[in-house]
Amino acid sequence: MKRNVSEKLMLHRQKKKGDDKKNRLLITINVLGSAGPIRFVVNEDDSVAGVIDTALKTYSREGRLPVLGSDINNFLLYCANAGSDALNPWEAIGSGGGRNFVLCKKQGQPQMTEGRSEMIAHKASGWKAWLNKSFSFKVLSH
Repeated sequence: MKRNVSEKLMLHRQKKKGDDKKNRLLITINVLGSAGPIRFVVNEDDSVAGVIDTALKTYSREGRLPVLGSDINNFLLYCANAGSDALNPWEAIGSGGGRNFVLCKKQGQPQMTEGRSEMIAHKASGWKAWLNKSFSFKVLSH
């Protein structure tokens, strides 16, 4: 039995030495509507889609609200410090150099019965649209 444990330990150490060559990153993901960020370690060459999957599983495991679901195709990941375009799901998470991200649920297509202002709000997707909508001032007439 000791032999099996020592062999396993040796294999673990060999795997760990091989993993040392990969750069690991501590990333922070803010989820719109959630109370606080999610933090976890990823490899620099992990795909954005894989990071979204891990974030959704972590979010769910922690019992956070609102409930988001688990389909990674319903979400976009933005670099918090960069431009307004969502990250490509197949690119490496470390390619942009960012460590802080925002996870947003994709907006649905507008209905024909919705008003013009709602259609404009749906066209601009993601966290920036939500931010603009949240800080817009409405002037009420008497």
